[in-house]
Amino acid sequence: MRLRAFLLAALAALLVGARSRADVTPPSDKPDTAYGRIDGDLGASLGAGTTAGSRGLRGAADLRLRYLDTAGVFVSYEEGPLFGSPAEPQRVLVGGLELRPLFLARWLNGAEVGWDRLDLAIDSLGLELGAVAEQPAGRPFGSRPGLQLGLGLELPVGTNASGPWIGLHGGVRWGYSALEGEPVQDANDRALFLMITLAYHQIFGAHVVDVGDTAPR
Repeated sequence: MRLRAFLLAALAALLVGARSRADVTPPSDKPDTAYGRIDGDLGASLGAGTTAGSRGLRGAADLRLRYLDTAGVFVSYEEGPLFGSPAEPQRVLVGGLELRPLFLARWLNGAEVGWDRLDLAIDSLGLELGAVAEQPAGRPFGSRPGLQLGLGLELPVGTNASGPWIGLHGGVRWGYSALEGEPVQDANDRALFLMITLAYHQIFGAHVVDVGDTAPR
């Protein structure tokens, strides 16, 4: 009787252990919660749209390169007036750095929401820091250098990292006078902005990290 009870208890323990391992073993058809962002190490984004400032609208073009969809550089160019509205400054060129830390932190910890478009939108939230060159009315281009600090959020049209996106990039720009502590006179010294673009993102393998590695034979 004791041997029979021992064998039944051992069998029960094995069944419970096997079920537990099955529960924690990920299925082979588990969905891609990176949504294509690890299919390559480099991503490029090219967009066009408009920038709303404190004194009108300007047309905008935007180019971005990102490593693992997390950190990268951007260049944006704006020129107005657009649709006949006044714009000051008339031209703006911005180049800087972008950091989007949520994707890797979320993906490595398996903390996805489960709705692909919402995951992609949350992961796109980023900080932007750049140098600004402006052309106020009646002055040469680059006569008012400054600093830009902003936030970016992008909304995917599809369900994959590669494809069309709606970009929202906003923040504040300080001109040279404001950075020097002088009184703010107009939008050339300090201004809020919001750039809205329709952009296309493409993920591709550039092998940035392993550029010097030798391919296995």
